[in-house]
Amino acid sequence: MPQLPWKTHELTVGELSRRSGVAPSALRFYEREGLIHSRRTTGNQRRYTRDTLRRVAFVRSSQRVGIPLARIREVLALFPEDHVLTREDWARISECWHADLSERIEQLQALRDRLTDCIGCGCLSISNCLLANPDDKLGEQGAGPRRLLRQ
Repeated sequence: MPQLPWKTHELTVGELSRRSGVAPSALRFYEREGLIHSRRTTGNQRRYTRDTLRRVAFVRSSQRVGIPLARIREVLALFPEDHVLTREDWARISECWHADLSERIEQLQALRDRLTDCIGCGCLSISNCLLANPDDKLGEQGAGPRRLLRQ
């Protein structure tokens, strides 16, 4: 992978894509969503500051653990557009997301543990329905897998 000279203060969308491993279309999407920012040249080409690499890495890492883009946008909106995210910023943000991630982990563990059993009632376990959910009582609580959905 070609390295960029440290003198390079701005990156084209192609350079940012190569360095971040994120497709140019995704970078343009991130920009439309307000997650990253660029300036436009007189020829209307995007130019990104080098610290955009860190923002892209932050977005990708956050997505990887299941944080929705809307929540990522909310957090990034707390910082000025030209703010370079620091290790301390990441620590504060991750503390805010700790409860959300813990809840998501619990839901995934419940799904894993009940996947071959009734998850009430989606219905993924027809043979157990008469025992675990007679007369579709869970259906009275609402649609979808009631035992996995938080009330």
